[in-house]
Amino acid sequence: MSNIVNEFNAYRSKMNDAILADNNKIIKRIFNLDTNAFTEGALDKKTKELLGLVASTVLRCDDCVKYHLESSHKAGLNKEEVVEALSIATLVGGTIVIPHLRKAYEYWDALEGK
Repeated sequence: MSNIVNEFNAYRSKMNDAILADNNKIIKRIFNLDTNAFTEGALDKKTKELLGLVASTVLRCDDCVKYHLESSHKAGLNKEEVVEALSIATLVGGTIVIPHLRKAYEYWDALEGK
């Protein structure tokens, strides 16, 4: 897997461990809620990941976009499905989202080993 993927995952893991080590009840509950929100329910995991990807793109959170791209990749979504979701995000978010769209394309290519 690409260096940008490995670097992101290592940093995310390290910092999540540091945050959770403080044992703050509210933060732990938010992390738990986030984890549970993306499990199978009335909506399947793939749909939830695409929703997370769109929201993250519109909110311009590059770390969140990377997380949802990787989760989408692991869930078996293909590039065409992801790009369609990103096109909706760009429509909703407007042209200010385009720099984040570029980063999303770069990260997806890294996930696919390109």
